Order: sequence, then C-alpha cells, then structure tokens
Amino acid sequence: MGAADPMPDPIDDAAPRPLDIRPLAERKNLVHKEDFAEVLPPVEGFLKWFDALPDIYGSKSLKHVVSEVVTARERGKEVGVQLGAHVLKVGLSPLIIDLMRRGLITHVATNGASAIHDWETAYQGATSEDVAENLPNGSFGMWRETLDALSGAAARAQSEGVGLGAAIGGAILDAGLPHRDLSLFAEAARLGVPATVHVAFGCDITHMDPALDGAALGAATQRDFWTFADTVGRLEKGVWLNVGSAVIMPEVFLKAVSIARNRGQLTDDFLTCNFDMLQQYRAMTNVVQRPPKQGLSILAMHEIALPLLHQALICTAQARGCLQEPR
Repeated sequence: MGAADPMPDPIDDAAPRPLDIRPLAERKNLVHKEDFAEVLPPVEGFLKWFDALPDIYGSKSLKHVVSEVVTARERGKEVGVQLGAHVLKVGLSPLIIDLMRRGLITHVATNGASAIHDWETAYQGATSEDVAENLPNGSFGMWRETLDALSGAAARAQSEGVGLGAAIGGAILDAGLPHRDLSLFAEAARLGVPATVHVAFGCDITHMDPALDGAALGAATQRDFWTFADTVGRLEKGVWLNVGSAVIMPEVFLKAVSIARNRGQLTDDFLTCNFDMLQQYRAMTNVVQRPPKQGLSILAMHEIALPLLHQALICTAQARGCLQEPR
C-alpha cells in the first residue's frame, strides 16, 4: 500500500453478522424414537441369570453396584446419575426415566448437549444431525426451533429464578410436546426429581444463537451447580454413577465434593462407579479414585451396560420387596 493510499474502513469484529438459520424440519436426523430402548418390567428368571455371572472383574463390580444402589434407596440415601450426551443419543432415556419413576434415581445431571438432544426428542421424536455432512456448508447447528427453545429456556429460568434443567422440563410440559414422555427433563419436572444442566459455554450449538442471553444462561447453569452441590452434600452412604461423561461432569462432581466437605457434610463413605467405553483420565481420577471410599469402573458400550443395569436394579429391588410401581 502506497503512502497516499487511503486506509481501509475499520472492521468492527464485535458487530453481529447475520446467520442462515433453517427450519428443523429440513434436517436429516440420525437417531429416531423407534430405535430407543424398550422399558420392560422385571423379567422372570433374569435375576437368576444375573447372579450366575462370574464374580470377577466387570460382572463382580456390576453386581456390587446394583446391590449398593438398592440398599441406598432402601435407606433413603441419594443415588445420582451424571450423563454424557451419547447416553441419550443411543436411545437410553426411557430406562433412566423408568428408574426415576420407580424412585431408584434421585438426581440426574448432564451437560448442555444432552439438553439439546432431550428437547429435540420431545419435540420431534428424533435428534442428532450428521455433523460431517452439515459442517462444510455451514448448516451445522443452525436450526431455528432448537435455538429458540433452548434460548427460551434460559430466559424462562431467569424470569422464574430456577435452574436450566427445571426451565427446560417445565417448558416441554407446558408446550405439551408430542414426545415429552421421552424427555428426562420433562419427567424430572413432573416427578420433582432434580435434573441439572452444566453448561460449558461455546460447546453447544445453541451458543451460536445471536438471540441467546448469555447472562441468563450463565445464571441458570450456576443455579443448577448449587442444586447439584446440595445433592452431593447428602451423598453420605449413597451412590454416584458417571455414565459416559469424560470431562465436564467429572470436573463438576469434584468441585461439588469439595464444597460438601468444606461444609462438613461429606466424608468418603459413598460408592462411585464409572460406566464408559474407555478409561478416561478425569472420570477415573475425579469420580472413581479421589473422592470415595470405594470407586469402581465398568467398561462396556452404553447401549449394553445400561439395559443390564436397569433390569438388574428393578429385579433386585423386587426380590427385596422394595420395588416401587412407576409414578
């Protein structure tokens, strides 16, 4: 550029630029409700088969977790489950909902991606776009109804002074979404079970929404963090399960344990178990090794491990005479 050439106009990098946001009906979905797990009542003979598994390694750990979960609920203790989004993407929400309805799970916690899958399933009975197909043309994550719903939930949480999970569940129920029976958050709201969403800003497609109120979202997920910490503060002689979350939920759990111990609420007298397809550093360190007196790890695909866990829990509770009918 010569000395006499005019300077180019400055670019305001903070100015919003328009986005091409499309109707959700145009999107191809990879996961459909017809493929979800079916909820069965206690299957006759299952417990005999389950007890016959070898008392070695993974099956021994699974038997112990099942027994401890049922014992904890018999004694009125907490049983929390924290999830990665993949758990919902492989159709397992009906099983977790059934355990909530039967009083075997007292808290569900997850990340922002799970909330998106949960809402989309309730809305259209399908979720999970093809990222590899949509990313090259810039359509990935740009879906009007999903963005509006999750940004609306953040605004609702702010106006009602509730957490993000409660706002999502309440919105699904109030809207009467056609597949709300498959929503963890709607069922948690109906049952009065705490369901918390722990957002890492910038990780979720909904954070690309220009209409999102970041302050409202931050306050909503912060309320959920303190609700989560309160539950962990009651975890003495309870059980905490980490299912498929490699980073976010193990980190959140570790901070909640520190708060509970700072408050004088919690020793190490509780059981944790990590269910995942791989041994992940933070899940093993922050959930299995550091906090509890006893921590276990079970390596298996979620779509195999969770149906086994569900059936083993309800059959064991039935055998002990403490199985509740679904509420």
